[in-house]
Amino acid sequence: YEPVFTASLMENDAYDRIGDEPPNYEETSFSGEHRAVRPSVVSAFGHDTLDRVPNIDFYRNAGSVSGNRAVRPSLQELHDVFQKVSDREGSDGTPSDDVESVIPLDNKDGTVRFGWIKGVLVRCMLNIWGVMLFIRLSWVFGQAGWGLGIVVIALSCVVTTVTGLSMSAICTNGVVRGGGAYYLISRSLGPEFGGSIGLIFAFANAVAVAMYVVGFAETVVDLLKENDAIMIDELNDIRIIGCISVVLLLGISVAGMEWEAKAQIGLLIILLIAIANVFVGTGIPASTDKKSKGFFNYDAKIFMENLPPDFRNGETFFSVFAIFFPAATGILAGANISGDLKDPQDALPKGTLLAILITGVTYLGVALCVSATVVRDATGNINDTIATGMEMLCNGTNTAACEQGWNFSSCDVNSCKFGSMNNFQVMTMVSGFGPLITAGTFSATLSSALASLVSAPKVFQALCKDNIYTALKFFAKGHGKNNEPIRGYVLTFIIAVAFIIIADLNVIAPIISNFFLASYALINFSCFHASYAKSPGWRPAYRYYNMWLSLFGAVLCCGVMFVINWWAALLTYAIEIFLYVYVTVKKPNVNWGSSTQAVTFVSAVNNALSLTGVEDHVKNFRPQCMVLTGAPKNRPALLDLAHCFTKNYGLCLTCEVFVGPRTETLTDVNAGMEKNQMWLNKKKRKAFYAAVACDSFRQGTEILLQASGLGRLKPNILMMGFKKDWRTADTAGVQSYVGILHDAFDFEYGTVVLRMNQGLDISHIIKAQEEMEREAQEQKDLEKEELAEENKGKSIFRKSRNLSTQGLTSRASVTTPQSPQVVVVNERLVSTSTQFQRKQGKGTIDVWWMFDDGGLTLLLPYILTTRKKFKDCKMRIFIAGQPGRVEQDRHEMKSLLEKFRIKYADIHVIDDITQNPNSNSWKMFEDMIEPFRLHEGSKSTTLAEALRKDSPWKISDAELDTFEEKTNLQVRLNELLQENSRAANLIIVSMPIARLGSVSDHLYMAWLDILTKNLPPTMLIRGNHKSVLTFYS
Repeated sequence: YEPVFTASLMENDAYDRIGDEPPNYEETSFSGEHRAVRPSVVSAFGHDTLDRVPNIDFYRNAGSVSGNRAVRPSLQELHDVFQKVSDREGSDGTPSDDVESVIPLDNKDGTVRFGWIKGVLVRCMLNIWGVMLFIRLSWVFGQAGWGLGIVVIALSCVVTTVTGLSMSAICTNGVVRGGGAYYLISRSLGPEFGGSIGLIFAFANAVAVAMYVVGFAETVVDLLKENDAIMIDELNDIRIIGCISVVLLLGISVAGMEWEAKAQIGLLIILLIAIANVFVGTGIPASTDKKSKGFFNYDAKIFMENLPPDFRNGETFFSVFAIFFPAATGILAGANISGDLKDPQDALPKGTLLAILITGVTYLGVALCVSATVVRDATGNINDTIATGMEMLCNGTNTAACEQGWNFSSCDVNSCKFGSMNNFQVMTMVSGFGPLITAGTFSATLSSALASLVSAPKVFQALCKDNIYTALKFFAKGHGKNNEPIRGYVLTFIIAVAFIIIADLNVIAPIISNFFLASYALINFSCFHASYAKSPGWRPAYRYYNMWLSLFGAVLCCGVMFVINWWAALLTYAIEIFLYVYVTVKKPNVNWGSSTQAVTFVSAVNNALSLTGVEDHVKNFRPQCMVLTGAPKNRPALLDLAHCFTKNYGLCLTCEVFVGPRTETLTDVNAGMEKNQMWLNKKKRKAFYAAVACDSFRQGTEILLQASGLGRLKPNILMMGFKKDWRTADTAGVQSYVGILHDAFDFEYGTVVLRMNQGLDISHIIKAQEEMEREAQEQKDLEKEELAEENKGKSIFRKSRNLSTQGLTSRASVTTPQSPQVVVVNERLVSTSTQFQRKQGKGTIDVWWMFDDGGLTLLLPYILTTRKKFKDCKMRIFIAGQPGRVEQDRHEMKSLLEKFRIKYADIHVIDDITQNPNSNSWKMFEDMIEPFRLHEGSKSTTLAEALRKDSPWKISDAELDTFEEKTNLQVRLNELLQENSRAANLIIVSMPIARLGSVSDHLYMAWLDILTKNLPPTMLIRGNHKSVLTFYS
């Protein structure tokens, strides 16, 4: 090998250094199982190379739970390996442009992971099967009849199934971590939606614990009441039993997910036996007591009698649906512990959809069995039989019971206590063994409470880990091998106890259902949104979904929210909007590649394309500025004025040209892109940053002038600072600066040059400040280390500290102290450079509109007066006029300005502009150009020709004679500016144009210099001579 190549390989941290042997790659599957070892790079290609074969470990995120993330060689390492050897010293091996930095993974040995049955199917079934199954289902079908009752169950299942399909698509579009619904929504729609719904969903699960526990406590209290065993009174007994129950459930949860899973399996077994008990009971011959209470064995006439609805007590289809629907919720129980699943991508779709199917069929089967065996009304009196031999005409509402030999006609007059319409304990009566139904009710409530008690802290922990709400960071910490959110458990316990003490959840229950439905709606919308964005990153493995079906599901969920409880739906939306606005304003520093970003990009591209089909119109002209600031923070005054022009309504590009060999400048270009754009965002400057690397400043600017922008979204104004040092700069620098102005005119850009007496560039001050801050931080860190080491009594540190201190001292000695005069100048420069960041006091913006350039010289100052910082400034207009017709010229300008609808304070007509400047002013100009003159008139022809050949850029006597009048004008204008505008806040002057090839660069710079010398901040403006103002509607 070549020595330099070997060294570069060793310096590359992505290269496995195992002796002289080539590296081996071991691919890890998403399930954590190891596959066969892949061939090494050498055996695959037959030669040593830094290139790597495709490997899954290169595509992992930093926190991957299934394997360590590998770092592939960067493009710079492959492309420029020989030149970069020395740069790799001390590198940590992490490319700066990686998506995420590599974070050491926690040891996951011993972590409990669940499969799709125990982790998803069982949890979802237990959460969906609630008390509704045993104490409300028969009443729902009694009110709605089994015809509309099937519609109630079907509609509920449609909502949950569509949501399940959408969730399946989302969770198979990449690895799913902990956080359930919050994780799915936040990674799809972004932190604004995810953060708002995550907090709501976690709170809803916490309150759901109280709701289920209170349901359990009420059942226990009913049993105590039947046996005359009430402890204090019904309300306080509910509180006591509820608090004891939630403490026991908390103990099971804190013990770990494994114990909680075992408890869930036990509860499932009890629940399945109870459900089977109902089906068995319907086939056992009914006793006389059961018949008196309305239960008969399967009878077609009873079944048909229960077909039509019989709404009573003001109930409607929607009110009955609202009561039943909470029974169908719970489909996110598996997703909420997604971080504890072995393979969430496989488990969540399979387990959730199968749970919806099983529970839906169970609800339907139990309801139809009851509808075929129980009549709506029964007296419960065993003597209400029809005696043998008695003839009775069976008609009306109790025909089926009458034909069975029972007379329940009294229920038409008086309310009865039995039958599917009146008795909530129908399931206990129908079952083969009543106490099993009570046990099933206990199982259903406790299992749902346990699932919610586990879900709430898990979702809350995931939300806190993302640090969207910084105040909640405390709850992100986990404990134990499973990273259990103990703090979240305690918070959930406190919330649950608080609502258990209320012991009346009739108002809270619909809010909880609405919170769950809001989550379902956003999951459906997330799937639709991601599909609609058509991002290449949207590639779900689960194919059985449809974007329009997901949108239908989102709308359906919103509709169901209002059906259940309209004020609770409005409250839910209000809370969600508040949290959304809060997160939007706070702007958390996260980037999850959400579909919101994708849709924003697509919308921007489509809008940009649509603009290309529309011709520019003068009424829609907007300043779109390309500002040569260098790094944006180096010339704040230039950026601030440009931002005032464009604000939120136009395009602003801050541009920087890196001059030098491309191999040396490319690193600076790439490093500065993100850093400078972030600085602009932080300073709330609505601008973009662009940079190019070129051999010359003019060449780079020319590239920017030609290539910047997109379609109609391209700059139309070039803004730059005045070259203050043109008299001391080298000739090439002056030619480059003036050449840029010529290029701007050639490409038909409007041109703005800003001059401030103190200058614009504060880069040297910023650099000095950053160096001082860095040294101060180093000193501070050094003192902390010294204090820590001294507390440990170690002497080794003192030696290293002395070395470090020497290093600091040596650096400090290089930076010589600044003189008081330099400090004052720098302070004045910083103050002047930031003056446009402050509100301007009462004053004037003086506009010297000498030449008609299409109106840009007038439009830009007008725009300034509409901004808050300049609203107290009045605009004064100065124009050139002819002697003897001052009033006429003023009237014409006044008429024009009124037609343009531009407000002004005064119009000044300058009729002595053609006078020759005074001798002092002319002397100042002559001294300015003296070093750059040829003075060929006073020399022989031969010598003059030699001088022209040696210094073609110098100002000739002939040139001065040719442009004498124009030169006089610039000097005279400065006198007038000194006379009229010395007190102005800002001066706007029409920029003179130098004819290409006729006016030398130094003469042109002298014009600009003498014109703007010793004035307040002055802008030279020249439009592209296309109208930017119009008085037509």
